[in-house]
Amino acid sequence: MTSIDLNADLGEGFGRWRLTDDERLLSVVTSANVACGFHAGDAATMRRVCELAAERGVRIGAQVSYRDLAGFGRRAMDVPPAELAAEVAYQIGALEVFARAAGSRVAYVKPHGALYNRVVRDEEQAAAVVDGVLLADAALPVLGLPGSRLLELAGKAGLPVVTEAFADRAYTDAGTLVPRTAEGAVVTDPDTVVERSLSLAGLGEVVSHSGTRIEVRARSLCLHGDTPGAVELARRVRERLEASGVRVEAFV
Repeated sequence: MTSIDLNADLGEGFGRWRLTDDERLLSVVTSANVACGFHAGDAATMRRVCELAAERGVRIGAQVSYRDLAGFGRRAMDVPPAELAAEVAYQIGALEVFARAAGSRVAYVKPHGALYNRVVRDEEQAAAVVDGVLLADAALPVLGLPGSRLLELAGKAGLPVVTEAFADRAYTDAGTLVPRTAEGAVVTDPDTVVERSLSLAGLGEVVSHSGTRIEVRARSLCLHGDTPGAVELARRVRERLEASGVRVEAFV
């Protein structure tokens, strides 16, 4: 039976402001990419999400980012490699405190936003992220885009690598994500997102922005928690996956 992990970006709030419906999404997903305070999230939010995830048996992942609260981690930044490595380790360590307090642990690492897209091709920044993960825990899996420099370097460093696909983001013909500044970069039609999820999980394929069918082999499927109607959409995706014979389970 085919199996796939279902992950979502959670804890994306700050103080009194909350973007993601963490509690309801944690009843659907199998892995939670928790904001670690650099693009969103704060200590109280991180603690709360870790406690909820642990209660539900959902794996906790550190979603590391450039230090960019104002831009939600989606603005291009040039951070010196040594500084970036230290900041990645710092974010993982902060989340680990709350994960362990909740009786769980940080189970993997996933870059966010501009950093996620940068390390697809930028070897220097990808190497810095890998160095940060190694500094925090040399056994942590790294979640990223298939064929990225990040996963290549992580694998060479001995870190477990996990490929990821996006049901609600448009792809280029090269298998990378269409920039959010482009029209149609985010797929919002629920039926389309569900059908793309089935194709990615069952066939390892998705239709690109240009209409070309491309191969995207992934062990984990991401649904963005800040998408309007994210909870109901995630439920629909999970229900259809399971109805089609796909087992939804965490990759770690």
